[in-house]
Amino acid sequence: MALRKKNGKWHWRFQVGGRTGSGSTGFAATRQNKPKAEKMEVESRALVMEGRNPHDRLVVRPFGEAAKDFLKWEEGECREHPNTHRRLATSSASLAAFLGNVPVSAVTEGMLKDFKSARRKNAIKEVTLRHDLYALSKFFQYAIRQRWAAKNPVRSLEEMPSDASAIRIHVLTATEEKVYFNGATGDLRDLGRLMLNQGCRPEELLGLRHSGVDLLNRKLRIQRGKTKAARRTLTLTQESMQIFARRLNNGSQGVFPSPKCSGRSIRRVNSQHHAVLYILNHVKVGDESKGKSPEEQVQFVLYDLRHTFARRLAEKGVDLPSIAAILGHSGLRIVGRYVHPTAKHSEEAMLRYDAGLLEAQKGRASFGPVAGSKSVN
Repeated sequence: MALRKKNGKWHWRFQVGGRTGSGSTGFAATRQNKPKAEKMEVESRALVMEGRNPHDRLVVRPFGEAAKDFLKWEEGECREHPNTHRRLATSSASLAAFLGNVPVSAVTEGMLKDFKSARRKNAIKEVTLRHDLYALSKFFQYAIRQRWAAKNPVRSLEEMPSDASAIRIHVLTATEEKVYFNGATGDLRDLGRLMLNQGCRPEELLGLRHSGVDLLNRKLRIQRGKTKAARRTLTLTQESMQIFARRLNNGSQGVFPSPKCSGRSIRRVNSQHHAVLYILNHVKVGDESKGKSPEEQVQFVLYDLRHTFARRLAEKGVDLPSIAAILGHSGLRIVGRYVHPTAKHSEEAMLRYDAGLLEAQKGRASFGPVAGSKSVN
């Protein structure tokens, strides 16, 4: 057999009838995979003898193995967006657990419908399912280029989670804000207050250096981001000024220095956030804790502080382009998803519009009839 190892994979190369055939089996160069690689080499040789191109045949790859290769490639592509990579890795793990050793080329629309049904039985949120399908679609785009699949079955799904059901947004009420920040302390409290005051993403603040804060001119410079729009300069609120003035005296170059790793910043505060919510949503009964009723509980993710900031800007009458610029979005589409005015806000907007129409009518009336017009008796 004309097999050889190359870059950790089994490759085949042979000559038959004056024609040369070569290519990768896609299988890891292990003893267990050698029989499958040999079978693929024989099939490829037969195709060459028939005058056909062996590369027209799809490479058989089990989904679980292919998903690992996809994540390795995608990690390099998204090296500046680690959160995106983590989200794709989480979704890929769920997909690999469900599809297992099914060949990538054999994944059908029916299997994907079964996957959606199984996920919903586990009571996952629609936004999580949407992330899973997005990750699967990206995987198949890569798989098609690798000749593991001929088409992307995700595009054939008739029912996709709607934007309305997939967008998980909770805008804090004044009461929820007060209760939460009464329980939050230290880095979590400062991060949360800054998000609520400036609308920044948590990673933008956690990775902030002292050089990005200009207290003299009340400016905050976000110097790193996914897009050009994300790299922006913001005006600091009075509360933000006080928080930064205190944190800039921490003896470190980072605004949120890691207590464990010198010279590094805190990566996340999710565990502290969940711990505060747990305490708020449970009451002590003897030696045990008991959950409060759903009506009494405070439930939201840290990112909802940014959503709350955006909603409050909109309710103050700030236009969408300005909100997009402050949030670091390059367009209005994403902002429009979570800046939905309340009924009261819409009513006030219409009343202001109506008042403007009345003022305009009074202005026209004060100048008398327009020249050339006829009065009606």
